[in-house]
Amino acid sequence: MNRKFWTIAAAAAALVALPMLAAAQEEGGTKTARELRASYDKSLQGKTIAYLPIALGVPLSDEWGRVVQEEAEWRGMKFIVRDPNNNPSAMQQALTALVDQKPDVLIVQNPSVTLLMKDLKRAESQGTHVIQINMSSNYKSGAFVGADWREIGKMLATEVVKACGTGTGKSGKVQIVQGELTAAASVDQVGGIMEVLNKDTNIKVVSNQAANWDANTALNITATVIQQHPDLCASIGFWGIMESGAAQAIRNAGKIDDVKVFASGEGSSLDCDQVNSGNFYKFLSYKATEQGHDLMFAAETLLMLGDKPGTRNLEFYTRPVWLDKTNASGANCFALPKKS
Repeated sequence: MNRKFWTIAAAAAALVALPMLAAAQEEGGTKTARELRASYDKSLQGKTIAYLPIALGVPLSDEWGRVVQEEAEWRGMKFIVRDPNNNPSAMQQALTALVDQKPDVLIVQNPSVTLLMKDLKRAESQGTHVIQINMSSNYKSGAFVGADWREIGKMLATEVVKACGTGTGKSGKVQIVQGELTAAASVDQVGGIMEVLNKDTNIKVVSNQAANWDANTALNITATVIQQHPDLCASIGFWGIMESGAAQAIRNAGKIDDVKVFASGEGSSLDCDQVNSGNFYKFLSYKATEQGHDLMFAAETLLMLGDKPGTRNLEFYTRPVWLDKTNASGANCFALPKKS
């Protein structure tokens, strides 16, 4: 009797609900969903997001730009990009011009900790939200997206100590290949590396030179180092593309099986190729594709909060992931764009 009663009651309730459901569907869904999307679109649609990397034509900056452009355009935003082609003077001029245009959001990759500070500050004072990507300046803007370079340095050095430190029977001789000396990625990575290496008495840094992000320079530096120190135990490079030059010099000397080559970088298929070919012993990826999504998330957050630019200092750090021959494939290695 009770079961029959509840079955009839449930059927009656369903009949009552049908007109209400039909009305909601006719109105285009729930009111909450419409209101949330309207608020979202009001914050983002029609806004301009400008992107200024150090240079285009390299996997790191191209992947950032690809992700941000795709996501920005999906949200009804205008995307503009400038390519200073690795020329600091051209980059300064491009930034000055962009700031004058007053975009809603400006994403900048700093070549040094001081070069762009003045215009970044001016941009925020004029109402533009500024996001610094991977290499910060000495000016803290609305948001930073990227790697924690001190953490990266400490992780690299910890692996070097495992391979070359006390008890390994190795020489303990280590080479460091920096990028640009005044770049945040170099300054902070060196700090993290030396903090760890200095704790092991077997470790000796026999070379610590800047290759200015250039593979050929890294090759020439390393060729000299390996000649002077044929018992070199490890090489640490601050960017995969640059460190590939160091690895080639070590291979040319017939030492690639003896010298452990470590690098950090964006995690493109080029980096994974270096791992799988045996040029890199281990590679620390900070995942450029994920950073691109974080850039867009930072831009959305700043625009939706509606605060005056420069009043917040948000940080979005990337979790680094070690790649070796066991996992340097598939989704861990983003594909390069096909050349037309």
